[in-house]
Amino acid sequence: FVRRMAQKIADVCAAEGVAFIFKASYDKANRTSVRSFRGIGAQEGCELLADIGRQLNVPVTTDVHSPAEAEIAGAHIDVLQIPAFLCRQTDLLKAAAASGRVVNVKKGQFLAPWDVRNIAEKLTSFGAQSFFFTERGTTFGYNNLVADMRSLYWIRQAGYHVIFDATHSVQRPGGAGDTTSGDGILAPVLARAAMAAGCDGIFMEVHENPADALSDGPNQIPLNALPKHLRMLKAIHAAVS
Repeated sequence: FVRRMAQKIADVCAAEGVAFIFKASYDKANRTSVRSFRGIGAQEGCELLADIGRQLNVPVTTDVHSPAEAEIAGAHIDVLQIPAFLCRQTDLLKAAAASGRVVNVKKGQFLAPWDVRNIAEKLTSFGAQSFFFTERGTTFGYNNLVADMRSLYWIRQAGYHVIFDATHSVQRPGGAGDTTSGDGILAPVLARAAMAAGCDGIFMEVHENPADALSDGPNQIPLNALPKHLRMLKAIHAAVS
């Protein structure tokens, strides 16, 4: 399935003239329920992703949850992603920096946008040569997030590249009791707003049938809708550039 989705997304992006980084997770380590699907593990997952990247000639990224995982991923993966819940974990940031790979830090839902400076200071002090941040929404009461477009401005003003995560930003964490729900219909709306506000890229989860997804189905963008959304985002980018 992962290979098939990577190929289909690559075909769409090639047709639309959009560069992309393919992302998949080998372990969904922070699922709401102990009964939820997690993954195939770091070693096998990273080797699979690296093979997909070579086959499609695209960079790949995945989450790392511990220094040991950062070391494994660093041998295979182009961009190491630090999960939002772990964005302040100093040892994890140190290990990611030590990998020599590009690092993407997802800004915690609990963090003010200007506080990414402290994370950046850690990364630079550990020798990271290239890193950026991803805005994925801010906790707004219980079981809800809000996407503050001002955050994109402030992170860029601080001197950092920032990606907007359109699908995780519409999550309702724990909103379905033992699973996370969300408002996937709003993901393209927020993506357009972020592109207009100014960001360096869009993160989005895509599935050929979101209702069948093993994780985050309610937030995902259907594969067959991806071309029209990319065309709209390209038009907005051209208008504001």
